[in-house]
Amino acid sequence: MYAPLSKDDKTALPSDLIGVSNRILERGMASDRLTAINPLTGDPLTGLGNAMRLRDEVCAVVRERASDPAPFAIGLANLDGFKPINDLFGPAAGDEILRQVAQRLSACIPEGASVMRMGKDEFGFVLPLVFERTGAEKIGTMLRDVLSAPFALGSRNVRLSASFGFAIHPFAGNDVEDLIKSAATALYRSKRRGRAQITVYSQEIAQEMSEATELEQALRNAIIADEVDVHFQPIVDMRTERVLGFEALARWHDAHLGFVSPERFVKLAEERGFIDSLSETLLRKAAKAALSWPPDLFLSFNLSSAQMTNPATAHTLLKIIERAGLSPHRLELEITETAVMADADIAQRIIAQLRASGIGLSLDDFGTGQSSLGRLRDFTFDKVKIDRAFVSGLGRDHASEHIIRAVVAMCEGLKLGVVAEGIEEVTEAQTLKAIGCRMGQGYLYARPVDSAATQAYLQRTYHP
Repeated sequence: MYAPLSKDDKTALPSDLIGVSNRILERGMASDRLTAINPLTGDPLTGLGNAMRLRDEVCAVVRERASDPAPFAIGLANLDGFKPINDLFGPAAGDEILRQVAQRLSACIPEGASVMRMGKDEFGFVLPLVFERTGAEKIGTMLRDVLSAPFALGSRNVRLSASFGFAIHPFAGNDVEDLIKSAATALYRSKRRGRAQITVYSQEIAQEMSEATELEQALRNAIIADEVDVHFQPIVDMRTERVLGFEALARWHDAHLGFVSPERFVKLAEERGFIDSLSETLLRKAAKAALSWPPDLFLSFNLSSAQMTNPATAHTLLKIIERAGLSPHRLELEITETAVMADADIAQRIIAQLRASGIGLSLDDFGTGQSSLGRLRDFTFDKVKIDRAFVSGLGRDHASEHIIRAVVAMCEGLKLGVVAEGIEEVTEAQTLKAIGCRMGQGYLYARPVDSAATQAYLQRTYHP
């Protein structure tokens, strides 16, 4: 049974949505939209129509308007974060949330429109009176806000969000399958952009997604063919400019695509779910290269958000460096605050396992998250890396200097090392040294180069 929102919950809603929440209660599960269940076109869990029903309704609208065509819209919605809630509270609680979602959507979609459950945690809409992009975005915004209110599970309230994709007939497809495919493409783009996003299909979006798929296939093939390379940038003691270690950085030059930015292909690997295989390939290569360096130099390697939500990460990384013959004490892993917060409990277990093995840990991009001080309190790190955004502001932005000064002082008190990233000017290095920052990296010292060039760099600059 749907539990009404409490007074406190309603105050968290925009005023124009409180009326919607009241209408949900008034209509209840006895709504005509939820009672007539056809075994072929109905969803027994929610009482809504199913994917077949959506196809039937789209075809009916097309037939009705055959003599006088007019645009209409369909939409798809996918719940963000439903699986963790389902795993945490159990399938029965997940089913209850899906019923509440169905009830809310059924109560607030426009007159003449219909809502269906397409499967799992995805819902579909047929919107005969939505003719263009702005109207679809307005409907999406309203539905998103309705679903952002708390869901009651017994004595608990849980929150989740939803992402939306819309397609307008006939611009996004003439037949039902093309229209659904276009809406799914728009939904996928919304999911790529983060939580609670709304996208209306366009040719530009289709081209963007097509290029991303082409890039994905090329990258997968490059990983299999061992064509993704690793370059190294030194981290130095700024007082003496002595090399302390190297950060490993991914590089990929495709025969057809040319140089592909790591910001682009690493993010794509995360989104498409194969960052683990890319990371394992890079770590294997980096560890092998590090064996030829002087033994007092460390290897710094970046972990992704996805890896920090995988309980097997620590075991996998240790196996890779064990096979390579690299001591765990020579490896430092860089983790962003965003990665730590993706699943704090799992991240804490991974970090504990890594530290127990002797691997060092750095908090990367410090100062760009929302709760960095809390992360230093809750997790155990060896170093903090100051984001280049602050370093590049030195000399022009007094606030950047004050922030760096405060970070250095705080890390001294916590006995943490500090590395400044992105140093390009002599004046930046001078200011950082005067502040008390000991370690740095950036183009001022050296650009990232491959393993052979790294060896040549060491021969020129390394002094025990």
